[in-house]
This record gives sequence, C-alpha cells and structure tokens, in this order.
Amino acid sequence: MASSHGPKKSLGQHWLKDPEILADIAEAAELTGDDVVLEIGPGLGTLTSRLLARANSVTAVEFDADLARKLPGQFPGKKLTVVNQDILQFDLNQLPKNYKVVANVPYYITSKIVEKLMTAENKPSIAVLLVQKEVAERIAAEAGNMSILSVSVQIFAEAELDIEVPRQFFTPPPKVDSQVVVLRTRDNPLITPEDQRDFFRIVKAGFSAKRKKLRSSLSGGLGIGKDGAEELLKNAGISPDARAEDLAIEDWRRLLKEWRAR
Repeated sequence: MASSHGPKKSLGQHWLKDPEILADIAEAAELTGDDVVLEIGPGLGTLTSRLLARANSVTAVEFDADLARKLPGQFPGKKLTVVNQDILQFDLNQLPKNYKVVANVPYYITSKIVEKLMTAENKPSIAVLLVQKEVAERIAAEAGNMSILSVSVQIFAEAELDIEVPRQFFTPPPKVDSQVVVLRTRDNPLITPEDQRDFFRIVKAGFSAKRKKLRSSLSGGLGIGKDGAEELLKNAGISPDARAEDLAIEDWRRLLKEWRAR
C-alpha cells in the first residue's frame, strides 16, 4: 500500500509506521470501547488500525481523495466512516458529545486545526495531536515561555507533552522532530465566551512587541500611554518590567478585570 501511494509534499504528508510509537499515540487518548474517535489525516491507516482496536468507532477525515477511497477496504467489518474533506470545513457538530481526537497533523495547518477544535461548539473531550516539537512545546508552555498560542489553547484545555518522535521515524523525514501534545478540554473555559473578545485584545496588545516590557507593549497596543499601562499593571499586581511571555493566564485574567474597572 505504501509503495502505491507516495506521500504528497503539497499536503504535508509524512507517513509514520513504527508500531510502538503508533501504539503510544493511541494509548495517550485513553480510549474505551464506548469512544467515538475523530482521526484527522489517517493517510495509509497505520494509526487507524490501532484506534479501531480500542474504540467503538472511528470517523476519519482525509483530504487526499485517493487515500480516502482506499481506506475503507483495509478495514472490512469495522466501524469506520471515511470522509473525503478538508478538516477545516468538517462540521464537528455531527459527532457525538465527548468524542476524542487523534491525529498526525500536517505542520502547515496545525494552529488552524487546534483553533477549530478548541473554539468549536462541540469540543472533543481530549485531543491527542502529533505536531512539530517546537509547536507542542509552545502549546504546553508555562509562565516564562508563554505565547499567544499557549494562552489561546490553555484557556480551553489542559495541555501536556507526551512522547517525542524523531524525524527519522517518518517517510519522508520532515526537517524537524515531532512530539505528541495531549489537550484535555476544560468543562468551563477559564475565560467566559462574553469576556473572550476583551481578553484577547489585551493578550494581543501584550504580545504585540514581544521583546518589550509590558508597560510599553500595552501602552501602544491599548492606546493608553505608558503611565496608564503602568497603573493598569500595578493594580493587577504585575511588574511593569515583566514581559508578556512571563505572565500566567491568571495574570491576564487580573489584567482584564482591572481594564474593565478603568
């Protein structure tokens, strides 16, 4: 099967066939016989087979029409639904509540896929994503190394790093190593839907000049001047000399509260 369908560079396809790594990825999703799994980009079906062995059923969304056509024939009698569609266009509401996601994600659309899953009306209960190692580390970062990506993900989910997958385990090998990141969706986001617009306005302002101290980035990003920014930060109990990457989500929540109180 592998030789009849080589990876397409334009789709960011890199095949992973190592049985131990595939088993570890499936294991990270904590699957039971009741679970419905959404697999993004099943490719040759190497991970699909592990998921079908553990879960109740798998819905596999594959953009490559050739692969999507061949996949069902590999698993006769199994509860597998193959959808030939761009995952960014796929309607997550057609899946049952508390479905789980497992995916070897194309690097070039990782952030868009993560955003879709985390902001969906029908979010997965857990998402196990094999992504570029650097991106996995950014998603799961703690205060001191935060980014807009880590803040955006962690208000919706608890993020935790799992196994690393060196580039040589893929065909063809990508230019960088990969890592599994596990996202466990929070029952209630740390920022309510009605507060998210103002919250992200402040976060984006803070990160608008990443190398600058917050008094400078917030003053420009929010249009409140350095004195206003300094007062805002002090009222929130944050040093004006801190940088955006130093702040935990709780710090941003306090900034939002003080911003609203002005």
